[in-house]
Amino acid sequence: MKISSTALRAKRSCSSGYRWFSRRFKSPAAYQSVIDALVADGRIDDACWLLDQFGPIKSVLVVDAISAQAFVYAGSVQVRGEVDVDGELRTGGSLNAGGSIRAGNTVWIGNDLHAGAGLRTLGSLRTGGDLVSSWSVEVNGALTCGGDLRVRGALACGAALRGEGSAVVAEDLEVNGVIHCAKSLQVGGHLVCTEALRAEHGIQVGQSIRSGMHIDAGWGIVAGSDITGEGAIRVGECIVSGGSVRAGAGFSLCAGLSARRDAWPSCGRVVSRARPENLLSGFWDGVPCGASA
Repeated sequence: MKISSTALRAKRSCSSGYRWFSRRFKSPAAYQSVIDALVADGRIDDACWLLDQFGPIKSVLVVDAISAQAFVYAGSVQVRGEVDVDGELRTGGSLNAGGSIRAGNTVWIGNDLHAGAGLRTLGSLRTGGDLVSSWSVEVNGALTCGGDLRVRGALACGAALRGEGSAVVAEDLEVNGVIHCAKSLQVGGHLVCTEALRAEHGIQVGQSIRSGMHIDAGWGIVAGSDITGEGAIRVGECIVSGGSVRAGAGFSLCAGLSARRDAWPSCGRVVSRARPENLLSGFWDGVPCGASA
């Protein structure tokens, strides 16, 4: 693909970017060559704008490692080792790194993102496909995943976490904002979020759940310890806790919302060590799984 001044006019590029291109290229130039030149001149926003306008390409870049001030590539990237970028990291296709990934600003991957070790960014993180990390993930901003999310360590987000698939976090999950999963959410350790928690399917947590607002699950919730929400707790089927289940002051706890009332003893159970004070729907069963009667 070639980028020309005519194409830039058709896309209504800014006057500064158009003048830059006219000075730098006297004839149509290869798409990635223009992106590389923009990045080299510190015009990162213009490079990302170009990628937004003309989209990804099928080319695959294979390198041993990436160490750069900023990195923008229109295709997919395979890195044998580590990725270390001081500023923005952006690809039109997938990014597969054998080692860790670190970025000082936004990470935006057009398709799948695979990190062979840990992943850390001081900005936000967005993927168009799956996100897989073989160790912990730390995101200072929001995390938006366009597919399934798999983290084999802990996951910490400084803002909202939103996923279009299922999410599995082997250790603790801590989010300073909302959590919204389009499918199921599974956490091996503790789950903490400062705002609402919602999974369209089910929620399974090895330890405790604590939400700063409502907790909603389309199916059910299973937790090894306490389930606490500062708002309402609403599930389509059962709530099973190894500790207590507590909604916020003035809010209700509702189980079995997707089941018939006569099926609540099996499809709308609430299992906890003490009967929740504000249980509005569901069938309370006071013996947690694994506990003696």
